[in-house]
Formats: sequence, structure tokens, C-alpha cells
Amino acid sequence: MSRFFTLVLALCLWCGALTAQDTGLARLTGGVIEDRRQGATEIELTLSQGVPWRLFTLTDPDRLVLDFAEVDWQGADPEEIDQSDRIAALRMGLFRPGWSRLVAELAAPMAVERAEMRVTPDGAGATLALRLISTDADSFVAAAGQPADPTWVQTRPKARRVVADPDRPLTIVLDPGHGGIDPGARRDGVSEADLMLLFAKELREVLLRAGDYRVVLTRQEDQFVSLEARVKLAHDAGADLFISLHADALSEGVAHGAAVYTLAEEASDAASAALAERHDRDDLLAGLDLSGTDDRVAQILMDLARLDNTPRSQALAGHIIGGIESSLGHVHKDPLRQAAFSVLKSADIPSVLLELGFLSTEADLRSLQDPAWRAGMAAGIRDGLAAWLVEDAALSGLRRQ
Repeated sequence: MSRFFTLVLALCLWCGALTAQDTGLARLTGGVIEDRRQGATEIELTLSQGVPWRLFTLTDPDRLVLDFAEVDWQGADPEEIDQSDRIAALRMGLFRPGWSRLVAELAAPMAVERAEMRVTPDGAGATLALRLISTDADSFVAAAGQPADPTWVQTRPKARRVVADPDRPLTIVLDPGHGGIDPGARRDGVSEADLMLLFAKELREVLLRAGDYRVVLTRQEDQFVSLEARVKLAHDAGADLFISLHADALSEGVAHGAAVYTLAEEASDAASAALAERHDRDDLLAGLDLSGTDDRVAQILMDLARLDNTPRSQALAGHIIGGIESSLGHVHKDPLRQAAFSVLKSADIPSVLLELGFLSTEADLRSLQDPAWRAGMAAGIRDGLAAWLVEDAALSGLRRQ
């Protein structure tokens, strides 16, 4: 039996209406845990919609863990749900931003015999059904453990989303950083510019296969493109979102894993400020056509635009990090960061800068050159985008018009 036992079955995305009082994309609408004959226990949870999920078991104490993206537990009564003598305790709540968790402490070792999420044909509801059976302590310990590198097997319809014109594909602009006379970070004959262009093309193919997307690259070859030109290209393309791709190198210290940056005039830390300074050679103000307006009016318009757009960018960053972590099993120790990157200053386009890793770290350098690792990274970004699109569509009615 595998050391890490994880069952991941379905990603079923359906965008239902949310009110201002709703706190999650999916709601628990019912649930029961009951004992059956021959030492079996069945768990049935009904949800307002299908969501990504996974399960695994842990020891000390023996327990079953169910992770969801994302379930609102408001109003759920663990004592009412748990009708089983074999479940010692049941608790549920927010695990981390974007993810919810249910933990069932077991009175005795049990194994998962069957688990599936069934979604109604119209996507308006789902049922997660599990069957647990008795097992011995040695088998439980052998199977237990949080998966270090979970593989998410996902089946889903094309993500629904809200754009200005719902009849056209969602336009994603991918910005492979640097290029031409600006190679970016370099190590052992490998340049950031070349790696990011290669990855951008691979990510474009993954996105085109995954959904109703139009994907535009800010450069198709090893050429220099100014920061201002990159942002202008995004606006000319009618971008619905903008992702700038980079792989940094540190002159001192060691760093590992992916991080996503959103725009802030005050950087989240000194390292982020230094990184923004290296990436940016100009302080660009772009994002709206402000011709014919004075500076005061221009600033007011841009501030108003960012009131709505900044939370969307931050949500996009969080979902991308969640997708990468789910796909690859790890990210940077501080993965959500902020800095004054000029390339992110489009006031009306959700924009993030993704540092895939660090060329200065041997493990990251190997990963960035590994096609299988890049495929996992692309899958994580794809899944993060799909989750963000559902949330963004659900919250669209609450935004300033």
C-alpha cells in the first residue's frame, strides 16, 4: 500500500448566483455520517455545487481529512451530522485562503473503500459519498500521511466567466519577461528570457486546450519589448487578465519555489522591492486612455479603477498559487507578495507577476529545464485560473459599475 494515500476525483465547476451574504463558492446543504453493518461507516455531504477536493488520512490521532475549494460551513452542526459511533469527533472550517477542511477523528483505524462526488446534470448541486471500512493499525499507519506531491485528476466543463462581451473568448496575455538585449537572470548558459519564452508557449498550448480562451504573447521570439509596450499590447489585445512570467536569481542567499506578485507602491519586503527595481527601469503609469484629462482627474480615475481591480488581482494571485501548490506540492515559503512592478500598473486589467523559481537555486534551475516539471507548473496555473474565473464571475454583480 502506498505511503501517501490520497483520492482526488472531480473538479466540477458551475457558477451559481451569490449574494453579498454568501461567504463561499459552495455551501454545505446537508450531511450525515452513519454506521452500517460489518464495520462500515458511510459519509454523505451534499453541496450547492461541485468543487475540487481531496482526502487523506493522518495519525496521532487517527483521522480522515477532506479538503475542499471552497465550502462555506456556516450553519453546519457537527453533532447533528455525526451519527456514527466510529467517528470520535468532527470539526470543519477554513483551512487557508481559498480552501476549507473537514476533519473526522476516528475511534478506531478505518480505510476508505469508496469515494466519489456526484454532480447533478445541471451543475446545481453535488453529493460527496464515502464508505469507510475497518482496518488494522499497521495498515492504517502505512497508508496515512499528507501527500507531499498530490496529483489532481480533474474532469470539468470549460470554465464559465464574465467578460465585457460574453460571446468572445476570454483573452489572456502572457508576458515572457526580458528578451533580446535584456536576457534577464543567467546561470550555466541558461537565460531567464529563453526559459520564460519557452514556458509561455507551453502554457499557451495548455490553456488553449483547457477552455474557451484566446492567448496572446507579448513576444514570440528573443526580442526586446519595453515595459510600456508590453502593457500597451495587453490593452490593444483587449486583455481580460495579464500574467508576466519570470525566474529570478539571487546574488546572496537561497530561495526556492514559485511566488506571485501583485501591485503595491510599498513592497511587502526588502527583497520584493529589490526585485521590482531590477525588473523595472522606469516608473510607468499605464492602463487607461487618459488623453484630454488633467493630472488630478487622471489620478482620480485610476484610483477608482484600482479600487475594483486590486482585489481581483489579489484573488487571481491566490488562486494561481493554490493551483501550483496542488499540482507541484510546494511553492515559495512566502508565495503571495507585493511590489511596484511597472508591468503590473494597468488600472483596469487584473495583473500578476509570477516568479516560477530561482535560477540561482540548483533545484529550481533543474526544474525549470525539466519538461515534466514545466507541464505540472502549467497545469497548476491552468487550474488556478479556472478557479479564479468561477469566483470572479460570482462576485461580478457586487462590483462598482
